Amino acid sequence: MEYAIRVSGLTKDFGENRVVNNLSFSIKPGSIFGFLGPNGSGKSTTIRMLCGILTPTAGTGEVLGIPLEEGERIKQQIGYMSQKFSLYEDLTVEENLRFYGGIYGLKGQKLTGRVRELVELAGLVGRERQLAGTLSGGWKQRLALAAALVHRPRLLFLDEPTAGVDPLSRKIFWDLLYWLAHEEGVTILVTTHYMDEAEKCDVVGFIFRGNLMDFGTPEEIKARHGLDSLESVFIACVEKEGPGADFARRGMMK
Repeated sequence: MEYAIRVSGLTKDFGENRVVNNLSFSIKPGSIFGFLGPNGSGKSTTIRMLCGILTPTAGTGEVLGIPLEEGERIKQQIGYMSQKFSLYEDLTVEENLRFYGGIYGLKGQKLTGRVRELVELAGLVGRERQLAGTLSGGWKQRLALAAALVHRPRLLFLDEPTAGVDPLSRKIFWDLLYWLAHEEGVTILVTTHYMDEAEKCDVVGFIFRGNLMDFGTPEEIKARHGLDSLESVFIACVEKEGPGADFARRGMMK
């Protein structure tokens, strides 16, 4: 498989409102793709199309070699972690993992073995019987990632996974992402408002008002604009867009 994600002319309209406009990009397997933009820029709508939840108005694409039109097949092959951590707080760490494993048809020794693997991977050993609702933000983050990995997806969608998490937990989380992508070959699409995290991605895409403003490795993008940080690039690009751009810039640089 040459590309884990490939889209051409991807467009989504809601009535007369064009939310995503003619996006074209490709992501190689085992890459970390930072998808950046302020709230309302079209990120979530794009992700929903890639996850097979929304049907594009126009354009074509494939996720893990599966056409976007085959949404149910795509859903079985991907993992998704939301910003609010979709955990059952009245269940323990182990019960959450067993629940999500059951959704994907895992059972018996296969499920037990996978839960054990994920507890070790996420550094949750000793917390198996702790209620998810009593975990700190950093520990909930690790559990939510483990739950998204329970069925061994080849592609992960992470929606602002480190929002509100302390710096040490963010570092540990990104160490896990590096290992998953560069050692296990999992492709990761991550949205973030932290530009230091964006700098760690293999490839980055800036979206604003539904348009892809720039795309490439962090080094390529900075060189193209003659600037020394992705934050500076984003500010420069947004300021060219005119009225309302400053509000969007402040929304991005939380």
